[in-house]
Amino acid sequence: MKLSQKLLIGMLSVLPLSVFAQIQNITIDGDHGKLAAIMQTPDIKGSYPMVIIMHGFTSDKDFVLLEQIASSLEKNGIASIRFDFNGHGMSEGKFEEMTVANEITDARKVFEYAKNLPNVSSVSLSGHSQGGVVASMLSGQLGSENIKSVALLAPAAVLRDDALRGQIFDVKYDAINPPKEVDLNDPYHKGYKIGYEYIKTAQTMPIFETAAKYDGAVCIIHGSHDTIVPYTYSERYNSTYKNSRLVMIDKADHAFTAHFAEVVKTATDFFTKELKK
Repeated sequence: MKLSQKLLIGMLSVLPLSVFAQIQNITIDGDHGKLAAIMQTPDIKGSYPMVIIMHGFTSDKDFVLLEQIASSLEKNGIASIRFDFNGHGMSEGKFEEMTVANEITDARKVFEYAKNLPNVSSVSLSGHSQGGVVASMLSGQLGSENIKSVALLAPAAVLRDDALRGQIFDVKYDAINPPKEVDLNDPYHKGYKIGYEYIKTAQTMPIFETAAKYDGAVCIIHGSHDTIVPYTYSERYNSTYKNSRLVMIDKADHAFTAHFAEVVKTATDFFTKELKK
């Protein structure tokens, strides 16, 4: 055997299995067109559990926290799909036509795609902010017979109360007769507009009532310094579920800035425990 061959074999023997994991760009039919998605699978033979990871309002699948969760899960033998909701990132659709209801439809279509993959043994959900609301409601609709476990990261159930108050971030509008569109002119969302249907749908959305139908394992993670979604909403989620625990991240904001490592470990530990039972 040549020296180069011996060196290559030696290198391969010490490399972690995750080096050979697959990361694929895929597209899935959504409610308002094609959804851009990334599927990350571990390099193991046979079947593996899958976690669908959902981003928040105006965010996308490339949010670093979600990327880190996906990579951590893969290293623990768990696959993931993270995707852009309609009107976000690289997915089709107009942002102003997005509603929480059609995001739930997007997520359901991703679930249907994932559950039919040949090596997937179970499907779980995780979502940040508005994506957390989607994850909580979809799991309530599908039940624990379809969704193995759920992790919610600062789930934005405040969105219903905000819509009833006629306020989104620092922008106020007539909640009884909402305009066709509301411009979000704060520094973080400049250029974005929410539509009339987003507001009217949010006002009557049975978030906690739907979430309560799920009786599987739930992990809720929230920051104590979250000024966008007060942690009291996660406390209500925790009291709503039959089998949940709430993990408070001290001094963390809504995006868990400077606290990624703690969130990633908490979510990974939860899924590893629940999906390998």
